[in-house]
Amino acid sequence: MHLLERQPRETGRDYALRTIKENIISLDLAPGSLVSENELAAEMGLSRTPVREALIELAKVKIVEIIPQKGSVVSRIDYDLVEESRFMRHVLECAVVELDCELAGSDGLRRLEENVKLQNFYLEHGSAESLMEMDNQFHSILFEIAQKKQVYSLIQNISIHFDRVRRMALESNKDLKIVEDHAQILNAIRSNDPQQARHLTQIHLSRYKFDAAAIRESYPQYF
Repeated sequence: MHLLERQPRETGRDYALRTIKENIISLDLAPGSLVSENELAAEMGLSRTPVREALIELAKVKIVEIIPQKGSVVSRIDYDLVEESRFMRHVLECAVVELDCELAGSDGLRRLEENVKLQNFYLEHGSAESLMEMDNQFHSILFEIAQKKQVYSLIQNISIHFDRVRRMALESNKDLKIVEDHAQILNAIRSNDPQQARHLTQIHLSRYKFDAAAIRESYPQYF
């Protein structure tokens, strides 16, 4: 398991939740794998209580299944849950990019431009982990520009189903369109074209459907 750096004033529960989620998305905790509270707690330097609380939180969104007397199992890919997660992102982000066309100033546009440049760099150099980080940051910036930062935070738990498939697509699909999508969304926001920004976001958030065959071929054991 990949250990994250604990943030200042971060509670044990929040640290455990953030670390376990990241490892599920990155597939270090693979779908179908059994995880132990004791082992997770030891690796993260925590007691069992915050780890148990984190697993209970993840079980609420069905990314983990808690089995009494045995432990917890990372759920296999369920495309119904992926679609539900994508639907929520679709509804919110389409509204957000429309607001961005109205609210984006020079600083917001600069941040998006710098982010897309970094995405292109990591795409060219084959760094899926860094590209995923920049991808997430791009969407976070969109919410920040729209003054909906807390909304973005609230959707992170259920987004894990969608995010896990997004990560698989980065690893399995060699003809990625996501960076091009982001650049086009940025151009629509810069041009103050909310209709085009919404249309491009709809296409972007449906990419996983186009990548489904490649994902299943690369990771048949995860379904």
